Amino acid sequence: MTDTVQVGQQACAEIMRDAVDRVIETQVDNIAAAAELVTKSLLADGVIQMFGTGHSRSFAMEIVGRAGGLIPANGLSVKDLVMYGGVPPEEILDPSLERDPSLAARILALANVHPQDVFIIGSNSGGNGAVVELARLVKERGHPVVAVTSLNHSRQIESRHPSKLRLFELADVVIDNGGVFGDAALNLPSGAAISATSSLTSVLIAQLLVTEVCGRLLAAHQDVPVFISANVPGGDEHNQAVLAHYTGRVRLGEP
Repeated sequence: MTDTVQVGQQACAEIMRDAVDRVIETQVDNIAAAAELVTKSLLADGVIQMFGTGHSRSFAMEIVGRAGGLIPANGLSVKDLVMYGGVPPEEILDPSLERDPSLAARILALANVHPQDVFIIGSNSGGNGAVVELARLVKERGHPVVAVTSLNHSRQIESRHPSKLRLFELADVVIDNGGVFGDAALNLPSGAAISATSSLTSVLIAQLLVTEVCGRLLAAHQDVPVFISANVPGGDEHNQAVLAHYTGRVRLGEP
């Protein structure tokens, strides 16, 4: 049973520090391999197609449409069904909807995907139907897939996809976020747990990956198409000029 005296911000800080260190110490090669796929795509005028459901949406948001992030990155989301597909909002309000494999084809049908695009899919569990089906569909169409997931968790579950495959079993490159089973890492006396690490480590992975890609583009003597903050002078003008090349391929999110 956890000592309640140890449940506090210092305990959380130690868990988060360990999680960050684990990613840095163990995932360098996998992040480099993912960066190679992304760089190859961008050099071929491809776009990064990001997808995540639940809290994995924060991972997608860390790459798509943010200051210092790569401009040729498009976010795919369950909400696209409402924003671009005319589906009533109430249809997507069920949190268990991410378990439905049929969502993947519906979301893909609303996106302008080109053959040279690369897909990065985030899912802590890696077992819900929508993420697995999206990986399966795009692999079938010849796109490389990078998965960011918790191998510890995913290896202990049964997939909700009819194939029984999990995300990491379909990806070309797997980046392990190092999370514990169930994500939350600090046990409480009740048997529940707090201090979930996947959001923090996924944000770190996103920043490491983007920086590695930018370094490779520079080494190839290519311009690095990144967003400048819209809250600094000239940011809007710069972003709009670069985005013009990707009209119809990169959607900007809501404010």
